[in-house]
Amino acid sequence: MKHDLIVIGGGPAGYVGAIRAAQLGKSVVCIEKERVGGTCLNWGCIPTKALLKNAEVYNTMARHAAEYGISCGELSVDWPAVIARSRAISDRLSNGIAFLFKKNKITSMSGTARIVAPGQVEVTAEDGTVSMVEGENILIATGARTREVPAFPFNGKTIIGSRDALVLEKRPESMIVIGSGAIGTEFSYVYHSFGTKITLVEALPRILPNEDNDVCTAIERSFKKQGITCMAGAKVESLQDNGDSVTATITAKNGKVQEVTADVCLVSIGVVPVVPEAEGLELTERGFIKVDEYYRTNLPGVYAVGDCIGGIMLAHTASFEAEQAVESMFVEGHKPQQAKLVPGCTYCHPQVASVGKRERELKEAGVEYKVGKFAFQAIGKAVATGETEGFVKLIFGKEHGELLGAHIMGDTATELIATPELAMSSELTMEDLNAMIYAHPTLSEAIHEAVLAADGRAIHA
Repeated sequence: MKHDLIVIGGGPAGYVGAIRAAQLGKSVVCIEKERVGGTCLNWGCIPTKALLKNAEVYNTMARHAAEYGISCGELSVDWPAVIARSRAISDRLSNGIAFLFKKNKITSMSGTARIVAPGQVEVTAEDGTVSMVEGENILIATGARTREVPAFPFNGKTIIGSRDALVLEKRPESMIVIGSGAIGTEFSYVYHSFGTKITLVEALPRILPNEDNDVCTAIERSFKKQGITCMAGAKVESLQDNGDSVTATITAKNGKVQEVTADVCLVSIGVVPVVPEAEGLELTERGFIKVDEYYRTNLPGVYAVGDCIGGIMLAHTASFEAEQAVESMFVEGHKPQQAKLVPGCTYCHPQVASVGKRERELKEAGVEYKVGKFAFQAIGKAVATGETEGFVKLIFGKEHGELLGAHIMGDTATELIATPELAMSSELTMEDLNAMIYAHPTLSEAIHEAVLAADGRAIHA
């Protein structure tokens, strides 16, 4: 059978693209070498959020129960049960994707794919069986994997990647985390909450370096207050595996060299693209698949989306690109959009979320702007729930009042960011945002107060 679309990869790009094509009445086959859902659902976004919820509950009970008038006695942690809950949630959602494939009459194949010619994909199953699949179009959605440092090879015990961190049989008493992006920051919070002594090392000058400077400063202050050792502007010179521990030689920001020994070192310095074998497939200098504005590769009938093409490497970006690519294939006259206005979220506690421009970018570009910033400590709902840490920061164009960027640190920041994103995509101004009525008591009132603060009019400041 010749399919209308062959999808290589079953992650947030692949399975969404497959379902969208099926909705358009197309015959689809999806090839995934592990489990549908990809890294995000099985070894990334979803299981880490499960662990984060466990950590938040334990942290609240262990450190803040008395604030709520609750006495719970001595707490203990069943670590295998913590890990098991995370894995069970991933299993449930992966099974959900498999159900959606059946519902949409999508053929699912397990194996490693190789593009042998336009419209032809060879699939090698785990047992070595080889089969050939033919299709009018091919969508590569193979994602990315954890970047390894040749000098610090993973061994699954003392030097680990994020995948290993999700299934450690025993919680380590101490951990060095190299890299403070979303992955390193989230795992630092999780393990610290359960009692692991964390040393978080970041080569760039700030923790969570891709965020606005105000957020970077605030999250580092919050982590240090919680008891996490943060070393921004530091470099790991060497990493020695001691068998049952690891020793890192670190040059701090002030030039001082020190050795830190811990049970485990988590290396979280980014990802590299996963590219299927395909003769003649053109790649960028960094190894990503090169595509045009229609997500077409240089091979006839072959498209690529998601982390394997670079850009803003997030699950929701990948899903967006997949829908755009599929509609450009099968919907006449469709002009695909590019992922430009993309929210970034980090699910530590307090959470961090942002969309649009950072203040330092606007300064460097010479753009005139004004800032409205409002702390959650003056919001009734935040005080009532005991979640007063953090703020909303909105950046507006000085002349027209258009929203240029939004940066939130605090409880449910990753949910609140949708409001300013919608405002930006709809080209709303300060006047429009101020004309809205914000429900009381809610944390979203901090958005309204930040809008008012940009003109020096905040009510509760």
